[in-house]
Amino acid sequence: MKEGPPTPRADAPHPAADEPHPGDARRTVTVSKYLSKHLRHQPERIGLTLDEHGWVEIDALLTAAAAHRFPITRAELDHVVTVNDKQRFAVDGGRIRASQGHSVDIDLALPTATPPAYLFHGTVARHLAAIRAEGLRPMNRHAVHLSPDRETATRVGARRGRPVVLSVDSGAMHRDGHAFQVSANGVWLTAAVPPGYLRFPGPR
Repeated sequence: MKEGPPTPRADAPHPAADEPHPGDARRTVTVSKYLSKHLRHQPERIGLTLDEHGWVEIDALLTAAAAHRFPITRAELDHVVTVNDKQRFAVDGGRIRASQGHSVDIDLALPTATPPAYLFHGTVARHLAAIRAEGLRPMNRHAVHLSPDRETATRVGARRGRPVVLSVDSGAMHRDGHAFQVSANGVWLTAAVPPGYLRFPGPR
């Protein structure tokens, strides 16, 4: 006689079919992108108002997301904040904000900091001509983002194609009066990097 499927154990968990699972990798990426979009760029899209430093109450965020048909559990949010390898989000008590990368008008209120002698910037070859002419500009962000090491800059550049890593003479910039800040997740920020402080890799 043909056997049917095995009977589930009586003590096995039975999550609801439509309940999000914090450990689901694809779901984690989706939630992270959703949070980035609304904490960095378009909070008004779901009716959120960030304070002057980019913070919003977590309860308000979760309520707004649910009202706009993207329910997020607190467990999911905590999971995304904890496991994100770039630590894109910071939590302070009952508040959350993106660590950096905003296009909305906020002030992260980060203190100025003394940078290491060199920082790094990951890009791709098609941007090099403009960078040679104009240096690094913040574009639609509040500041230029710089990495503390080549490995991190390589990963940043690889998001757009074959990475090219530029060295930034941040020590000289600092001596010349350019201000630097460092975000909670270790990204260095400065208003712009003039071409004279950049070191380009030689031909391959």
